[in-house]
Amino acid sequence: MMTRQISLDTVRDAATRIYDVVVRTPLVRLELPGPRENGSPEIFLKLESLQPIGSFKIRGAYNAVRHLSPAQLAEGVWTVSAGNAAQGVALSARIAGAPCSVMVMDTAPETKLRSIERLGAAIVKVPYDEAWRTVESHGSDRMKGTFVHPFDDDLFISGNGTLALEIVEDLPDVDAVIAPIGGGGLLAGIGAALRELRPEATLYGAEPATAAPLAQSFARGEASIFEGWTASFVDGAGGKSVLPTMWPLLRTLVADSIVVSLDEAAAAMKTVADRLHVIMEGAAACAVAAALSPAFARRGHRNVVAVVSGGNIDLTRFAELTGACNT
Repeated sequence: MMTRQISLDTVRDAATRIYDVVVRTPLVRLELPGPRENGSPEIFLKLESLQPIGSFKIRGAYNAVRHLSPAQLAEGVWTVSAGNAAQGVALSARIAGAPCSVMVMDTAPETKLRSIERLGAAIVKVPYDEAWRTVESHGSDRMKGTFVHPFDDDLFISGNGTLALEIVEDLPDVDAVIAPIGGGGLLAGIGAALRELRPEATLYGAEPATAAPLAQSFARGEASIFEGWTASFVDGAGGKSVLPTMWPLLRTLVADSIVVSLDEAAAAMKTVADRLHVIMEGAAACAVAAALSPAFARRGHRNVVAVVSGGNIDLTRFAELTGACNT
């Protein structure tokens, strides 16, 4: 098993390295129509969709690439991704002057592929199953250079954790944070900082019903594969499995995973677009849908932050999902 080097100290170290590129994103209240129901929480959104690549992934990617040696950078870097980590590594490599290539799963939307190309990275398209095997094995014979894992990497996770520093600074009495889970690097980073900065706060994952391996892993008490996995517009969350190397972190730091339907995720997209004029991608919508659910309201939290992890979605698809093309 891996010996992890993730703590509030490593998160704070990442914070000293990343803000020449990373944006300190706003935390905004989601005002809902009508009176608040008795016991319903205040919901705040952490708008990571405003990052330079439209996703939180730049935090971890830039921290990981900043730690590479000149020799490693000269050989080039690569990653495997549905799109957001690819953009983060591609931008970080470009800033560092390193060549970059990306193994991209064939479910990645065109808007993310175009963004990767604009950042100068070479794209290697593979079937989803091959990409996920690469995630599990931490390597591929197809690719050359230094591999930057898109989530199962201590430096990447620590960079992601800088998001939690900002949340606690802006909302000191936060008592719950909900973030989507693809591989778990976002949750692990938030959790590593939150448990020391704000141990009273509870951390939750959010997954689509079509791909919910963390909820299944909690139910079984072990890292699990999600049988019946189905691709959907939630392309940045809902992996096929929880990696055994990530499970010790997630079971320790995360209280539960809240599973939402695709319809609930699409409705959350529409709500946030209507109220805040913010475009969310599917993964982010899962976190907001979880925060808005009546079942979550019954948990009794008062100040809840839902992480809007990204906004990289084809606008035509967004319009279809929210019904905007019919209004």
